[in-house]
Amino acid sequence: MPLIEQNLARTDDDSWKERETAVLCLGAIAEGCISGLYPHLPQIVAFLIPLLDDKFPLIRSITCWTLSRYSKFIVQSLDHPNGRGQFDKILMGVLRRILDTNKRVQEAACSAFAILEEEASEELVPHLEVILQHLMCAYRKYQRRNLRILYDALGTLADAVGAELNQAKYLDIFMPPLITKWQQLSNYDKDLFPLLECFTSIAQALGPGFAQFAEPVFQRCINLIHSQQLSKIDPTAAGAVYDREFIVCSLDLLSGLAEGLGAGIESLVAQSNLRDLLLQCCMDEAADVRQSALALLGDLSRVCPIHLHPRLQEFLTVAAKQLNPQSVKDAVSVANNACWAIGELAIKIGKEIAPVVITVVSCLVPILKSPEGSNKSLVENSAITLGRLSWVCPDIVAPHMEHFMQAWCKALCMIRDDFEKEDSFHGLCAMVAANPTGGAGSLAYICQACASWTEIKSEGLHNEVCQILNGYKQLLGNGGWEQCMATLQPDVVQKLARYGV
Repeated sequence: MPLIEQNLARTDDDSWKERETAVLCLGAIAEGCISGLYPHLPQIVAFLIPLLDDKFPLIRSITCWTLSRYSKFIVQSLDHPNGRGQFDKILMGVLRRILDTNKRVQEAACSAFAILEEEASEELVPHLEVILQHLMCAYRKYQRRNLRILYDALGTLADAVGAELNQAKYLDIFMPPLITKWQQLSNYDKDLFPLLECFTSIAQALGPGFAQFAEPVFQRCINLIHSQQLSKIDPTAAGAVYDREFIVCSLDLLSGLAEGLGAGIESLVAQSNLRDLLLQCCMDEAADVRQSALALLGDLSRVCPIHLHPRLQEFLTVAAKQLNPQSVKDAVSVANNACWAIGELAIKIGKEIAPVVITVVSCLVPILKSPEGSNKSLVENSAITLGRLSWVCPDIVAPHMEHFMQAWCKALCMIRDDFEKEDSFHGLCAMVAANPTGGAGSLAYICQACASWTEIKSEGLHNEVCQILNGYKQLLGNGGWEQCMATLQPDVVQKLARYGV
């Protein structure tokens, strides 16, 4: 540290390489040596801030990178003496560098700002106006390569501050330039990719506030998917070579619109051929297209399932195929989205999902029985979807429950309290009610699953859980119940008391 401090303190032009080396060293050791550096971090950051305005571009760019490596500490120090003042200086310094005349510095500053945004999140809200002004000033001067990084910084800002961005004074700063660029780019221009991704984050952040921009954006996505599907069949007639990235980005943006607008997207879907285009995408041979298509299927299932109805069984069949063992092995992210989409559809369409229930359950059980060899998210989604299928079709699932009850309950224990876990437990209770003897051999696991809740906020579900546990207590008699309780950890038994057993 003394050697680094000595080199940082040198301000003459001849020693700029020593300064640059010292800054680079601080960035390189940031993660591995953080515990040893911790007492020195306020001083290190104080040394770095003036170097954002150094005469030499390489020092300015390296300083941006190094500060980004300490962004977690910088944000954690906001409540310390001088912490907020230091944060403000860093923020403004990085924003100045975003407007640097040197392209390499611009790139480093945008990347550093994106990392700082992720750490700072809502702490950026008081600075939104000045941030957006700097970003849009850069937007007017940047050329193609750095524009991609700027889009990422703007999208990350939207993710970080969410609905706070939905104010007219902010929208007036950044939406007109983005829309102008959107209109200038052709349907085959690859510069659309980062803009589509940026709009996805903005749509999710603005929520209903994006409605005023939604119609042309939605229609452009439909056109992009349609034109690419034509290019795939006959590139000569379409006048362009097929590039599936256009489809993936468009599907992701449509998912962003569905998430942001909610039921507000219904009129747009109703007036389009999205349903037919989406089904084609769900059957695409490319895994990334299927992954994004099935995510959109799940999102549309939540907000406007009625418009999927004419081809519902086709969607269900295609989604179920993604869950066979070989498909899971080949493309786990596709399987994960398919599993989630089926669960979302089940909640909305009820018993109409019956034709695929046994097929889906037979695919979910092996995933639940070998969680150590499966993707964690897929195991959780499998447990949730199995619960939702059990809730809407208990008569179909309950006869088979003894084959999966223990593995399923183990997976339910790992899911955090939320509405998806509630759905799963509605399914558990419905299944036990339909076939109480089928669950008797797994009672200890059922008890552990019920005890995994911090709190069941739904009074109706709480009462259902009370009923199934008390039902088993009566079924087994005091002796059998006490024998079961003796196999459980004391804290589990204690938590079960809240259900009156």
